[in-house]
Amino acid sequence: MLLDWYAREGRDLPWRRTHDPYRIWLSEVILQQTRVAQGLAYYERFTARFPDVASLAAASEDEVLRLWQGLGYYSRARNLLAAAREVVERFGGEFPRRLDEVRSLRGVGDYTAAAICSAAYDEPCAVVDGNVYRLLSRLFDIDLAIDSTAGRRAFARLAQEQLDRSAPGRYNQAIMDFGALQCIPSTPRCEDCPLADRCLALAAGTVAERPVKQGRTRLRDRWFHYLHITSGDRTLLRRREERDIWQGLYEFPMIETAAPADLPDLLAEPRLVELLGTAPWRLLRTVALPLHQLSHQRIHARLYRIETPSLTPAAEAFAIPTVTLGDHALPRLLDRYLSSPETI
Repeated sequence: MLLDWYAREGRDLPWRRTHDPYRIWLSEVILQQTRVAQGLAYYERFTARFPDVASLAAASEDEVLRLWQGLGYYSRARNLLAAAREVVERFGGEFPRRLDEVRSLRGVGDYTAAAICSAAYDEPCAVVDGNVYRLLSRLFDIDLAIDSTAGRRAFARLAQEQLDRSAPGRYNQAIMDFGALQCIPSTPRCEDCPLADRCLALAAGTVAERPVKQGRTRLRDRWFHYLHITSGDRTLLRRREERDIWQGLYEFPMIETAAPADLPDLLAEPRLVELLGTAPWRLLRTVALPLHQLSHQRIHARLYRIETPSLTPAAEAFAIPTVTLGDHALPRLLDRYLSSPETI
């Protein structure tokens, strides 16, 4: 029944018209925590620039991060590059076929490995993502928390039992599309659902309560103060090397505080003194950037636009021609700031 629905309603997407494991893998990595409408453009850019795993493996991290800019979760891009290099070094440039070998690649989890092997090689591996959790929890009215160990194991077993082994690749695509288009999180289309007569949650009136989660992740608040320092046609920039969000991306020199602060509160910071030096400088404007929410963090960012007669590169910052800012992969909140017509 799902395959019949998929034949009528399934989305026509470029990675579904191929059995190339590299392109299927690329699409899966891009679509993690990314909407299809947004991810499609990135997929097309990546495949145009890196048509095969060898070309991706030969790329620099900076180039990959620049193409990835705007997708967020930049560890995915770094893992993508690392895994491409593993395919070249460990498998001679041929994408592995066995589930355990695919699973061994950097950043590839159970879901991604199953999606690749079923779509590329028709291996009978069931996928379990948010759409599958939602559909199965409603169809069988399961109150096990999907973010618990017991819940994950139970849903993995159930998904494997439901898999159509005659067409595992198409079945996995069908169940994911069904969750994305029909059995959606809020206001699911129960009135025209082909599975309505067998949906136990619909019969029990518990559709809105499924799936069950143990609890929400507590968000951490952080306060970033960016120093957009320029002199003539040059700008100070730094690369985030620490193991933290946006690792490997570029940004203006930044001071993080434990609570909200203003520029006068920062003037005694040794890093700010080092960056501004002793020459007179001018504060041109202060910009409160929009709240930037990540999965586990809220970033409260403020930017100080400063002009100095000469730049004083610090240990962590270096000067670049301002016109080349666009060649560097930046966090999305800074990319949006630079795209504003008011930015000097």
